[in-house]
Amino acid sequence: MTQHATTATDGSDGPDVAHHPTATLSGYPRQGRDRELKRALEAHWAGRLDAAGLLDVVGQVQDQRFGAMAAAGVTEVPAGDFSLYDHVLDTAVLLGLLPARCTAPGLDPATPAGRLGRYFLAARGRDADGHETQALEMTKWFDTNYHHLVPELGPTSEPAPDAADLLEQVRAARRHGLEPRPVVVGPVTFLRCSKAADDAPAGWTPDALLPRLLPVYAELLAVLADEGCAWVELDESVLVTGADDGLAALARTAHAHLAGLSHRPRLLVAGHYERLGDAATLLLDAGVDGLAVDLAGASRAEVEELAALPGLAGRRLVAGVVDGRGVWRRDLSEALDHLEVLARSGARVDVAPSCSLLHVPVDVSREDTLDPDVRSWLAFADQKLEEVVVLARGLAQGRDAVAAELGVSDAVRASRLASARTRTPAVRERGDAVTPGDLRRPAPADERRALQAAALRLPPLPTTTIGSFPQTPEIRRARAAHRAGRLDDAGYEAAMEGEVRRVVAEQEEAGVDVLVHGEPERDDMVRYFADRLEGFVTPVHGWVQSYGSRCVRPPVVVGDVRRPGPMTVRWTRFAQRLTDAPVKGMLTGPVTILAWSFPRDDEPRSLSARQVALALRDEVADLEAAGTRVVQVDEPGLRELLPLRASGRQEYLAWAVDAFRLATGGAAATTQVHTHMCYAEFGDVMAAIDALDADVISLEAARSRMEVLDELADEGYDRAVGPGVWDIHSPVVPTADEVSDHLARALERLPADRLWVNPDCGLKTRTPEEVSAGLTALVAGAARARQALAGRDGGTTPR
Repeated sequence: MTQHATTATDGSDGPDVAHHPTATLSGYPRQGRDRELKRALEAHWAGRLDAAGLLDVVGQVQDQRFGAMAAAGVTEVPAGDFSLYDHVLDTAVLLGLLPARCTAPGLDPATPAGRLGRYFLAARGRDADGHETQALEMTKWFDTNYHHLVPELGPTSEPAPDAADLLEQVRAARRHGLEPRPVVVGPVTFLRCSKAADDAPAGWTPDALLPRLLPVYAELLAVLADEGCAWVELDESVLVTGADDGLAALARTAHAHLAGLSHRPRLLVAGHYERLGDAATLLLDAGVDGLAVDLAGASRAEVEELAALPGLAGRRLVAGVVDGRGVWRRDLSEALDHLEVLARSGARVDVAPSCSLLHVPVDVSREDTLDPDVRSWLAFADQKLEEVVVLARGLAQGRDAVAAELGVSDAVRASRLASARTRTPAVRERGDAVTPGDLRRPAPADERRALQAAALRLPPLPTTTIGSFPQTPEIRRARAAHRAGRLDDAGYEAAMEGEVRRVVAEQEEAGVDVLVHGEPERDDMVRYFADRLEGFVTPVHGWVQSYGSRCVRPPVVVGDVRRPGPMTVRWTRFAQRLTDAPVKGMLTGPVTILAWSFPRDDEPRSLSARQVALALRDEVADLEAAGTRVVQVDEPGLRELLPLRASGRQEYLAWAVDAFRLATGGAAATTQVHTHMCYAEFGDVMAAIDALDADVISLEAARSRMEVLDELADEGYDRAVGPGVWDIHSPVVPTADEVSDHLARALERLPADRLWVNPDCGLKTRTPEEVSAGLTALVAGAARARQALAGRDGGTTPR
């Protein structure tokens, strides 16, 4: 049994010994090297793989992950960072805080199938046996493109520990001969990532649950001590946002209590995605045994400030000097400089990535289609492990021990700095020539509204979708055959045209008012544009988990960005020729293209945003010339990139808004500009949303039960809004009654002449059958709402 009183600060049992710096990490990609977990999950949900088969694949993926860590030379590894869907949801399971509705009749949580069923009901609203319920809300994890589930808590919530899954990961690490360090979302971050349940009293917040939560964490720590764990990592990344009085008090109470326990592992408290700032002192004063800090992009002055913290000497410091969410090779000489400064503080310094590696692809060595020079500049998860191991050895043994690796790092850095592909003078000259007038539409919003109403002649509560339709097996096969050279360009375009015809006909049959072409030619809403813009590269195997089984391949911005030619006009024009209804031109916005790519680290992101915006401005002009009357420029990444600390937000929002307005400012007053955002907390960016000056904004609202409309009303937002009435991240299809109920709630907050009817997001992840049923319900629900309006107004509302 491991007792806190006799666990050494370096992680060994017994008295403290001289510290030998080691390499470690907080998390590793979960999906498998070839997305084995994604395929197994989707097979399980489709009924093709039972619980035992799914868990067998989980074991194989875990073997891969631990094998990669061991091969890199990492001996202390995370346990608990692996997840079937989401680590915040896993924490709700660990704490016994799933909603009661997630335990359907016949689901026995004592069995693997029952545990999986309960878990997937919470995650996606349906399990493999067809039970259905309301899924948990989903939002972004800090300022990343990873989505987490939002636990629902209330004053009657009764937490109780359920450590079975966590212990299995601990034991799996040991079976590979590795020392596990359990990683658990800390109590403060868990509460701040949760929301009050619908039946909670007005004004109640999850913070009030802390007194009941701490004994459960204490019990979990005791279980982990009994399991022989020397350290446990509590992820308290919420503390990097800047501790207001309430957050600071919550953190002080929580960590003083946990640090004061007599029977526990050593406590390593982590803050990722930003500097811990004053929270580091708060945690040290509370008595925690160590800190894991994010030092990605840190200056020498920031490192020296950290090293000077009172109370750091003798504590463990896991220094995240390798960027865990970017893909560029680290300047190892600079990183070693920083580590040496930290070591002089008297802290017991270990080396790590700045955050979990779940945000980066697995292995860049597989990218044999990339230019070798560019590939040499990049580091994915496996290469980052190599870097932290080298740095740990250099810190322990001196620079001579890693002289060869430092030389290679210096050469890579010099190669990138000297490369002509990183700068294009003509692109920079055009960006420098932008004027304030380029950021303004040719008429104010109210004048545009009247002109667009006359041009489009839409009914009240017009219906539309967000853009994408299902990527069917036929589409994927045609794309794969085209890439492999088995299908020529003409054959591929004929296949895509056939799908566009089908999608347009389906929308017309359903009665949708503003159509889309369905985007069959786009494998990804960002990658599609990156493939057509100079300045990007697109790795083939660079998959990253976005949520659940959803994986994306972010492009990499390697240089200045320009548009060689039109990117979307051919498909929008083709679709418009098939129908008299307006067809939206579909573009991904400049901020989102950058948010969902790996950005440059040698230039401000604002510079790339302006370059992408100018490319999109040209695309808007070409769409208008082709007869497009409605253009949607999606910006779901706008909230995501908001700096975690308030001090950086004004500057960010200024250039982000300017980028959108630059992309859309050239559109005619008669062209209706839409934008779309989803799965984020919008309150902090409402003023910026207003400043975008879009004519229509569509927002995720179904899972959050139209809460976003209150925020819009508070901001005085006076343009048209399409709050989502169909949660497309769940396989559960809404009924017409449910759609009309959503609209009734929306009409309590918005006038009918400013309300649109649409899903929460694109339909790409749904099946054709779900889409057909959903469109029927969407249009029928809108028709019922129109009828109700006509009855209320004492007249007839036109279709």
